[in-house]
Amino acid sequence: MDAIISVSKAEMDAIVGVFKSKKIPVYEPEDEEYQRSVAVANLLYRFTRPSCVVQPENSSQVQTIVKEAKQRNIPITIKNGGHSYAGFSTTDNGILLDLLRMKKVNLDMESKTVTLEGGARWGNAYSKLVSGRHDGYIINGGRCPTVGVSGFILGGGLGPFTRSFGMGCDSLLEATIVTSDGKEITLKDSGNPKSDEDRLFWALRGAGGGNFGVVVGLKMSVQKLQNKEGMVVAGIYMWSPKLKDMDEFMTAMKDFYTTNWETQMTIDSSWVCDLQQTTSDLAVRFLVYYDGSKDDFDNLIDRSVKHKDLAKNLKRRSLAEKSTRFLHETLASQWLEEIIKSTPSSSKRSYAIYSSFVFKNNKKTIESATAIIRDEMKIFRGKFAGEKALLQVTWIHSGGEASKKKREATAFRWRDCIYHTYIMLQWDEKWLEKDMRGFLEKFKEKLRPFSMMGRAVFINFPDMAMQQNTHERAYFGNNRQELQRIKKIWDKDNFFNWNQGVRLPQPKGRTPAPGAEISARMTRMAVSSFTAAGIIEMEGGDDDDRGNPVPLAADEEVLGQEVLVDEQALTDTIAGEHWESGIPRWNKFEGGIYGLNDLGF
Repeated sequence: MDAIISVSKAEMDAIVGVFKSKKIPVYEPEDEEYQRSVAVANLLYRFTRPSCVVQPENSSQVQTIVKEAKQRNIPITIKNGGHSYAGFSTTDNGILLDLLRMKKVNLDMESKTVTLEGGARWGNAYSKLVSGRHDGYIINGGRCPTVGVSGFILGGGLGPFTRSFGMGCDSLLEATIVTSDGKEITLKDSGNPKSDEDRLFWALRGAGGGNFGVVVGLKMSVQKLQNKEGMVVAGIYMWSPKLKDMDEFMTAMKDFYTTNWETQMTIDSSWVCDLQQTTSDLAVRFLVYYDGSKDDFDNLIDRSVKHKDLAKNLKRRSLAEKSTRFLHETLASQWLEEIIKSTPSSSKRSYAIYSSFVFKNNKKTIESATAIIRDEMKIFRGKFAGEKALLQVTWIHSGGEASKKKREATAFRWRDCIYHTYIMLQWDEKWLEKDMRGFLEKFKEKLRPFSMMGRAVFINFPDMAMQQNTHERAYFGNNRQELQRIKKIWDKDNFFNWNQGVRLPQPKGRTPAPGAEISARMTRMAVSSFTAAGIIEMEGGDDDDRGNPVPLAADEEVLGQEVLVDEQALTDTIAGEHWESGIPRWNKFEGGIYGLNDLGF
């Protein structure tokens, strides 16, 4: 972990005074807007309190904030929506730069482009298509309307139509960024891959979040759907198999995940083990998006899904509708649970930890991963019986057009995967944190070998427990060396510095930072030749110009040992450290004892 820069009250008072003198909206702990901005849904970060919150209204104000903060060596954390699973859009130190006020969206249907400010959310973008009744067109954005546009795109971006149009970052035409020297620059692919500007544009498409500057504007292409009537088929189906039917269920899921679907079809699925539900060990929720007619959808389901009841219910629980209605109503309802979980209301907040994996859909990977998930859900139900807790494993469908570009086409590396899969553990009482972390650690050890290269993680689904010296390899693979070179050009002083960010080039042979936690089970995490190494050999390394697999590059080989964090040792460290920095004021947008007026607070 990088050393935390200590900022004195006098330094903060001085910079707050500068912001106020320049009429930049700035808020301190006693202000209601500060409380609204720092409120979080995940109780792990409930005591997180930055020294101040700034909400710039334009790019010029962002430039001033960056210049003043760098001059004083005051760290900046960037927030656009606040959906980071690992708490990276909040901070207990320095300035929280909340892009909330920069949310303008301009849709130009003549040029088929959309221009968005850095603080816009996907709901702001989709509303332009809806209000203009532009049926048959979509913006290649996120599933959840409350997710921030810039954070999504800068991490690569997995959307409901990724399989039809590529990653979200593949639709990016231009990006405007305020760099660490406070200058504003607009970037695009100029056709000169050796220029510093083109390389930065390359880096922003998959590794841009918080690494090179503050992105204040984006320009994207608007995509035309295949269906001539402007229709989308979408639906939700929840399958709760009975215990006696579990073997049949597992066979159906293996067949489902190994199916090579047409690019117009996207089906996400979430395995859910909710301890409050006792009628079945688990349930699977399917979310469907299809660019085509209902007849074509039904025919494709019949041809592709072997399990007759599953096929019947996927067809029965899906509806053809205009694309604008899909964006306005259906997409939000499909992801309603995620929207609620990300909303920091006192009645819905809980504790949550995450990890993610990048799977291909070969038979060995799918058979092993689904069997592990089934077994772990059995263990979870037994270990935490009687508790109010949930284990969810979500498979986000990728591949299709996203996989047709080379891995090095953008900084987003894991293009040829088929499923980006993440684990979420959620619980209500803080006493369970140690056991939950221990459970997740063992779960990850079993699944990690089947992730691409035995380590791949999607940065938009980050794992806060990864050891710092290994995160770049997990997020960016071979692209990490080029990213470090670009970092040195555009942020040589490492001003935009966070725990899992792109680092400056490291001296060869550098040892892990003093105090780095290493798991006692580290050697058992080594990838065995029987499991992941065999899978990786099947998958191959990079591709040649004709798309044929070539041997793994030396630095893409699976390491014998990985440096890991002992996750149970992290228990209460986040809240504990934040509490030590000062008792937080009551935040009416959250819960806590300060809200209990009958106790005299």
